[in-house]
Amino acid sequence: MAGGRIRDEDIALVRERTSIADVISETVTLKSAGGGNLKGLCPFHDEKTPSFTVAPARNVFFCHGCGQGGDAIKFLMDAEHLTFIESVERLAGRAGIQLRYIETGAAPIRQQHGQKQRLVAAHAAAVEFYASQLGTAGARPAREFLAQRGFDRAAAERYDCGFAPEGWDHLTRHLRQKGFTAPELITAGLAREARSGSLIDRFRGRLLWPIRELTGDVIGFGARKLFDGDDGPKYLNTPETPIYKKSHVLYGVDQAKREIAKQGRAVIVEGYTDVMACHLAGVPTAVATCGTAFGADHIGVLRRLLMDTDAIAGEIIFTFDGDAAGQKAALRAFEEDQRFVGRTFIAVSPDNMDPCDLRLAKGDMAVRDLVARREPLVDFALRQVISRFDLDTVDGRVEAMRRAAPLVAKIKDREKRPEYVRKLAGDLGMEIEPVQRAVLAAAATPDKGAAGPTPSAARATPAAPAGDSPQAMVEREALKLAIQVPVLAGPMFDALGPEVYQHPVHLVVRQAVAEAGGAAAATGGVVWIEQIRDACPDLAAQALVGELAVEPLRLDGDADPRYVSITLARLEWGSVTARIANLKSKVQRVNPVANKDEYFALFGELLSLEQHARALREQAAGGL
Repeated sequence: MAGGRIRDEDIALVRERTSIADVISETVTLKSAGGGNLKGLCPFHDEKTPSFTVAPARNVFFCHGCGQGGDAIKFLMDAEHLTFIESVERLAGRAGIQLRYIETGAAPIRQQHGQKQRLVAAHAAAVEFYASQLGTAGARPAREFLAQRGFDRAAAERYDCGFAPEGWDHLTRHLRQKGFTAPELITAGLAREARSGSLIDRFRGRLLWPIRELTGDVIGFGARKLFDGDDGPKYLNTPETPIYKKSHVLYGVDQAKREIAKQGRAVIVEGYTDVMACHLAGVPTAVATCGTAFGADHIGVLRRLLMDTDAIAGEIIFTFDGDAAGQKAALRAFEEDQRFVGRTFIAVSPDNMDPCDLRLAKGDMAVRDLVARREPLVDFALRQVISRFDLDTVDGRVEAMRRAAPLVAKIKDREKRPEYVRKLAGDLGMEIEPVQRAVLAAAATPDKGAAGPTPSAARATPAAPAGDSPQAMVEREALKLAIQVPVLAGPMFDALGPEVYQHPVHLVVRQAVAEAGGAAAATGGVVWIEQIRDACPDLAAQALVGELAVEPLRLDGDADPRYVSITLARLEWGSVTARIANLKSKVQRVNPVANKDEYFALFGELLSLEQHARALREQAAGGL
């Protein structure tokens, strides 16, 4: 992925030149659904009846079952778990489009992009070299290490395990012969400069695991010490480089990403062999950090895979050792827990064994059972906090309550808090009231990340029409016209403001159309649809835009100006009749004798609205 922003006009060109049907057909079998649309089984959720719709004319897709939708860029992001830029770059390569990057600082982004490709290529060559060395006589300790932990040759090949020879510059000389420069090898973290000034290998005499990013590209290595003469750390990782950021990297994520997305679950383990053991034992969602603690950036990677949103909540399961360090890590994880929408759990082996040791001692089933026996992380955290205090004393119980109350107050699901208050009171042997007061006091201290209701949520709105009511249906049809055929809808659509929309989500989409520049200024197509979607402030509105983009219009044949006029007249008529009803109610409440001026003003406004309503009704009835 390049290090900067792609020019907007190039992104638009990629969207326009990409055939979404061709892209999706590589993953989904599509069949004609009538009206120019295609249908297939959704790749993002299990279903027996196809609800996944592709509209080739507008280059967008939408699933009526799970709500996923967007353009070809979004499809690759969801299906391949790529970033936005990675998706654009892949589609640009398919279409033969040369992307331009906005320059920042002294070096153009294009140069940075080219550098990444060289560093990735160097790592790919290094993987081949190290893998070829694993079968040599000098690599016997590496093979024995793997075998002693239950990994055969097939497992080593599946994870591209390799061996770095003990010599000073075996890899360096190999890569230099392939055309890589000394600065490139140093920048990649594959080699370093010795005191003598010569170039030497970073990894020597070690068992290696390639570390891949989501795309599958190797960006670094983890290396385990094998020989007593090695005075380095037990595990040595690639240093920070332009492509390797340890706070963002999760080992095994390239193999686990599809199952994480499919199951809505991620299992966090502590080491490379634990990932291998879990995968081979039937827990394919396991990943591990690489030489650093699990943190906020790792959470960002997992949230993307889990689709961790207010609407979709996955499971995150931590498998820490039961020792003091593992307990500390678990409590630190609970602090980070609030960054997830989903539910967090912990799985600790009764014998304090990690997944690799557990598989060796008790087999694959024991590893699967470990994950199955998970408990909510908040339960574990509360138990660990309480265990520090002597609950046989008053001081111990009160102090335990003070320390545990903030944990209960942090529970995201507020409906669960009263139950945990009762549980905490029972565990402490205290009455509920003081525990409840302590939790409420802790909750009253706002988090920095807390936010009030959004303006749209705080706004008082009238009762929305049912989704299948005549008013809601005509609002939906009007929005479809603006999204699908803005050239036809144009000024007529824009002339009707947000006040004619009664359904709250329809209103948000209508405002998004305005923020995207209005239908009159649009030419249609996937770029226009994505502009509207990007202008939507919430997931519900974004999903509706995707749905309306593929939903056929309610007429036989193609839309024309007459159909637009009729539809928008029906839309405005619904709004006007609602205003008439409100005005009639107000007129009836005014005393025509005591408040003559107000009465006649309201009455005159009522007559004018009724006349306008009759004209709209005649326009709306034209030919329908």
